[in-house]
Amino acid sequence: MSQSGIARLAGAMYLLTVATALFGEGHVRSSLLVSESAAQTARNLVDSNLLFRIGLVTELVTFTGVAILVWALYQLLKPVDGRLAALAAFFRLIELGVHFSAVTFGVAAMSLLSGGEYVKGFGEAQLHGLVGLALRAQLAGLQIGFIPLGIGSAVFAFLLFRSGHVPRLLAAWGVIASLLLAGYAFALVITPATSNFFYLGMVPMLI
Repeated sequence: MSQSGIARLAGAMYLLTVATALFGEGHVRSSLLVSESAAQTARNLVDSNLLFRIGLVTELVTFTGVAILVWALYQLLKPVDGRLAALAAFFRLIELGVHFSAVTFGVAAMSLLSGGEYVKGFGEAQLHGLVGLALRAQLAGLQIGFIPLGIGSAVFAFLLFRSGHVPRLLAAWGVIASLLLAGYAFALVITPATSNFFYLGMVPMLI
């Protein structure tokens, strides 16, 4: 592929992953998961089983698109600085490992609700608690993955700034937004109250 073809592939993957992530997180998870009630969340997942599974598949599509994006950015930017491009790709691959692993907790939650011999020993409240715990673990994995995502994305954006492939103002915004995202994820580990600043951490990256 030519450099322009690789650049267009990277741009297409940015658009695809933003669209699928907004659907999976903004629509599916936000409409089905109730943070204050494990029982209501469990009922929602039973009533909208297919929608939740589509959401899980959408997340897998997102992360697959990110893998292609990382390859394209590495190919595009290694002529600028091969070592920094490799470092950025390394962090983004860590992100993908964390995010792909997080999806398994969502699959586990659905398995708990599908019944079977291995859940008969749990009462309804206990089962709902286990489902809630699995979903919280999934969310934690998604949030932790924002740390290597932000670091790797900041390095890629810095290389885009040096390359001149995109307007330098946009690339500089990418560096700042990526570091904000990583900082937000770090702060979530320190205190859950950081979630009050969700839009500060996420919106600049979305832009």
